Amino acid sequence: MVKDISNKEEFIYPVGQYKGDFTPENVVFNANLQEFAQKVGLVCGLEANGKITPLDAYQKIKFLWDKLRESKENLLGEDQ
Repeated sequence: MVKDISNKEEFIYPVGQYKGDFTPENVVFNANLQEFAQKVGLVCGLEANGKITPLDAYQKIKFLWDKLRESKENLLGEDQ
């Protein structure tokens, strides 16, 4: 049996549909938020399985959070 791996990226990194107010900024931020969530999940898995230390996991997640916050400020402004 031959497996279809053409949708491997979709399977590993699924992207949900955006259902909020449709603006380019909101859609891009939603994509960034989904990417953040996927990467945090991977970091948590690495830490839980002993591949990285809790401190490394914290630092990686903090870096990802800072990038997400920066994208929010650039796309949506400070007040949202």
